[in-house]
Amino acid sequence: MGTPVIHKKNLSAALNNCAFVSTEDLELNPTRPFEFLMDASMLGVGVGFDTKGRDRVMILGPKEEVEVYRIEDSREGWVNSVSKLLKAYFGVNGEKMNDIEFDYSAIRPEGEPLKTFGGVSSGPRPLRELHESIRGVLNGRIGQRMDSRAIVDLFNLIGRCVVSGNVRRSAEIAFGDPDDITFMDLKDYDKNPERAAFGWSSNNSIFARVGMDYTEVAKRLRVNGEPGLAWLENMQKFGRMEDGPNWKDKRVKGGNPCLEQSLESYELCCLVETFPARHASLSEYLRTLKFAYLYAKTVTLRMTHWPETNRVMLRNRRIGCSVSGIADFLGKHNLEELRQWLDEGYRTVQRWDEVYSNWFCIPRSIKTTSVKPSGTVSLLAGATPGMHFPESRIYIRRMRMSKNDPLAIPLRAAGYSVVPAIGQEDTTVVVEMPIKLAEGVRVQSEVSMFEQLQLAAFLQRYWADNQVSCTITFDPVSEGPHIAQMLQYFQYQLKGVSFLPKFDYSKYPQLPYEAIGEELYEKMTKDLKPIHFGGEKGESSSTKGHDCFPDAVSFCNNDSCELH
Repeated sequence: MGTPVIHKKNLSAALNNCAFVSTEDLELNPTRPFEFLMDASMLGVGVGFDTKGRDRVMILGPKEEVEVYRIEDSREGWVNSVSKLLKAYFGVNGEKMNDIEFDYSAIRPEGEPLKTFGGVSSGPRPLRELHESIRGVLNGRIGQRMDSRAIVDLFNLIGRCVVSGNVRRSAEIAFGDPDDITFMDLKDYDKNPERAAFGWSSNNSIFARVGMDYTEVAKRLRVNGEPGLAWLENMQKFGRMEDGPNWKDKRVKGGNPCLEQSLESYELCCLVETFPARHASLSEYLRTLKFAYLYAKTVTLRMTHWPETNRVMLRNRRIGCSVSGIADFLGKHNLEELRQWLDEGYRTVQRWDEVYSNWFCIPRSIKTTSVKPSGTVSLLAGATPGMHFPESRIYIRRMRMSKNDPLAIPLRAAGYSVVPAIGQEDTTVVVEMPIKLAEGVRVQSEVSMFEQLQLAAFLQRYWADNQVSCTITFDPVSEGPHIAQMLQYFQYQLKGVSFLPKFDYSKYPQLPYEAIGEELYEKMTKDLKPIHFGGEKGESSSTKGHDCFPDAVSFCNNDSCELH
C-alpha cells in the first residue's frame, strides 16, 4: 500500500499500532467516530469499533439545497469531505443541512507522487466511490434510526477506500452484541451478498458474556470462523489471569483489530515484539525485554493531533510488549520453562515500568504485555507468528504490498517471486517467500483445538495483562460440534478468541500460507540471493544505509517494516 513518509505532527499516530473508538455516545457527535477511524487508518493505524450507538441517531437526510465543497488534496481534505457528507444526512443539532456536491479537481491525478506519504496518488476515484457508497447506505434509511448494519457498513466502506487509496493498509474489527442477529449475520454473504464487496475490511466479533449460551455463535463460526468473541468484563476485570481481579482497567470499551489490546474509546497503544526462542538464556531474554519496554514506553511520551486520544494516553500509558515464536520455543523447551520465562519476563517489565515511569515523571502503564498474532515481523526474525502453530513445516508465506513499494525492487533482484495480486492487478503485488522450519516445530495438523485453547489460556494467565490474540484452527467435522462446550470452559480463562475452520483452501489463489513439498521449496530457493537495500553498487544496508531512499529512516509499524 505504499511507503509513507510521516510529517512530525502525525509521527506519534504513525508509531502507534492500533486504536479503538466507541459509538456509545454517537447521538452527541454522530460523525466523530467515522472521522477518527478514517484519519487513523490513513496514518496506518488499525482501528476497532463497536455498534453500541445503534438506534441512537436519526437519519434526517439532506435538504434540497446543494452546497459545493472543494476537497483539499490532503489526508485532512479526504476526512473532512466524509464528515461534510455525513452531516448532510445526520443534521446538526437536529436541523437538516444542505446536500453536498463535491469538487474533486484539487486532488492530484492518479500516478503522481505523494511527497508527504510516499507512494503514488490513486486519484479521486476511491474517494468518489466512497461518497457514492455512503449515499447508498443512508438514502434507503432516511427517516429511520441507524442500525448496527449501517454503522458497520459505513466503517467498512471507509476501510475499503483507504486500501484503494494505494498508500495505506486498513485493519478494522467490529464488535456487536450477541442478541443482535443482524450483526451476527453480516459475514453471511448468502444472506447479504452485497456486503461481499466491502465486508472483508473488518473482522467481526461479539461482546460475549460469561454464562451466556454459545450455541448460536458456535453455529455461525463453524461455517467461516466469524464472529469471534471478546469477553469485555474479563478485559475490564483482569490483568494477567494469574494475578486475580483488580478492575483497574474498568474504563475499557473494546480492543484493536487483532484483539491483543484492551482499549478505551479513542485510545492508542504501542506494540513491540520479542522472540524468546531466539535467545540462548533467560537472562539474555530479560535484557531484550528491557529495551523492548523502553521503546514502547518512549512512544507514549508523544502527543497526537486528537485531543480525545491524548487525554486517555496521558492517563493510561498503555503498551504491549509481545512474545512471538511460541511454537519455536516449545520445539526446544518444555512448557514449564516457558512458564518460568514468561512469569519472570512479566515481573521484569513491571520492574522497569516502575523505574522509568518515576524517571519520566509519568504514570505507570495500566497494562504492559500482549501476544500479537504477528505477521511480517515474525518473518524478519525467522520465527513462527505469535502463539500460532504453522500450517506446514515447508510453506509459502505471501505478503501484499503496493506495486510501487520500493521494497519490491530489492526483493525481485534477490530472486523472490513478486507477482500481481489477483483482483488488484493495477495497485498491488504479492511477494512469495519460501519457508522451511526446524524439525522440532509442531504444525497445525498435530495440535488439537483443545490444546490451542489451553495454550492461549496459559499465555493469558502468565504473560498478557492485555490480551492474547489467538485464532484457533479446528476440524469442522470432528471438533466443530464441541465449540460451544469448549467456550463454556474457556470463558473464565480468556479475554478474546477467534476461530478458523480447516477446509481445503487450495482452490483459493494467493493464500497467505500455502503448504508445499520439498521439491518445490528447493526450486524456489535455488537461485535466491541476499536481499540488498543499498544503491546501484549493491552496498548492504547494514553498512551504507538506505541509499536508494536517501531521506529515509526505518522502523516496523503494523506488522510491516517500512522506510520513512
